Amino acid sequence: MYFLGKDGARLAYGQTGEGRPLILIHGHLERGAHWINLGVAGRLAAHGYQVIMPDLRGHGDSDKSHDAASYPSDVSPHDGLALVSHLGLADYDLAGHSLGGRTVARMLILGAAPRRAVISGLDFETIMRAADRTGWPWTFFRACGTGAFAPGLDEQQMEDGLLSMNCDPRAQLLLLGSWVNTVPEELAAVTVPVLVLTGTGDTDTAAGKALADAFGYGYGRHTEVPGGHFAMRTSPQWEEALARFLAA
Repeated sequence: MYFLGKDGARLAYGQTGEGRPLILIHGHLERGAHWINLGVAGRLAAHGYQVIMPDLRGHGDSDKSHDAASYPSDVSPHDGLALVSHLGLADYDLAGHSLGGRTVARMLILGAAPRRAVISGLDFETIMRAADRTGWPWTFFRACGTGAFAPGLDEQQMEDGLLSMNCDPRAQLLLLGSWVNTVPEELAAVTVPVLVLTGTGDTDTAAGKALADAFGYGYGRHTEVPGGHFAMRTSPQWEEALARFLAA
């Protein structure tokens, strides 16, 4: 299924299950269907959610324009708000992992009003300095498709994975320019209960707790679950923590 960004970009989303709407946003170089492949979407649907999984701009079946004007600051959060509007959602929950978690945070700053929100796989510094941390991805995407990576290199495997998920290196390069830094005052103004989920092999406990504590009025909570940045989503504790928080 498709909806339009505020600039008219054609953006894809899928959904599974019936019940309370939960917008679930994937990570960088993934797509909405990755939640299905991991089994996460089906298990959350069994908890009574209608799981709505967008493909971020530049990913999956969403538009991958090569026009820099299609990637203004905060374009992914604005696309998320456009999806909420398209579906006419007034009472819903919101969650995302990695780039999806950053998109959730920026959506909250821009005025999204879910009942509850979950940010997974991020800590305080990765939110605060997102725009300052694009050096390696920028170099990688510039080299994709040029034959620069020798067979067997990690970069070559990443390039193969990128293409297998229908990601466009040029679009990804432009998308990096839309990332923005966040200031603590923006998080402090959020008045939505937020759970920050971090993996034991991904970031230290204090860094995750610092992000949760940055949300004002005591709205932030932090939970640590087993696993690294990617594997944490497959741990039963990740799903249990998310579902328990949303149901509270």
